[in-house]
Amino acid sequence: MDKYVISVAGAILVPAFEFLYGGGDAVGAIMTALLFFIVMDWISGTRAAKKDNSYASKYGIDGVIRTVFMLLLPAGGHLLDVIFNLPGVIFGALAFGLIYHVLQSMTANSIRAGWGDWLPLPVLNALIEWVKSELDKKLKRAEDRKGGSVDAKQG
Repeated sequence: MDKYVISVAGAILVPAFEFLYGGGDAVGAIMTALLFFIVMDWISGTRAAKKDNSYASKYGIDGVIRTVFMLLLPAGGHLLDVIFNLPGVIFGALAFGLIYHVLQSMTANSIRAGWGDWLPLPVLNALIEWVKSELDKKLKRAEDRKGGSVDAKQG
C-alpha cells in the first residue's frame, strides 16, 4: 500500500514541480539549495530568538507564509521565462537573489545565536561586515518584539 501512495505522490508532484520550476538537474539543485538554506535560516533564527527572548509564535507563523512566498518566486520567474522564451534568466535571477538573501539572514541569525564565536576573529569580522545591515535589522526587530511594539508585529 505504501509503495502505491508514494508512486501516486511522485506522479503528481514531479510534473507539478517541473511545471512550476522547469526540468533538469540544475533546477533541482538550485531549489534544493534554496530549501536547504531556508531550513538552516529557520533553525538559526529560532535559536537566536530564543536566546534573546524575542521568540513569538505569531512571527513563526508569518515566517511560514513568507517562506511559501519565497519558494513561489522562482516559479513565477520560470513561468515568465516560458512566456518570454528566455533560457531561465528570470528564474535564475530570482533564485540566486533569494539564496543570497537567505545566506545573509542565516549568517546574521547564527551570529545572534552566538555561533560566530566558533570562527576565527578575522572570519567573524568579515561575516559581520557582510551582514551588518541584516544583523542591525534583526536586532532592532528582536528588541521591538520584546517590547511588543506595533512595528514588531508587521516585521
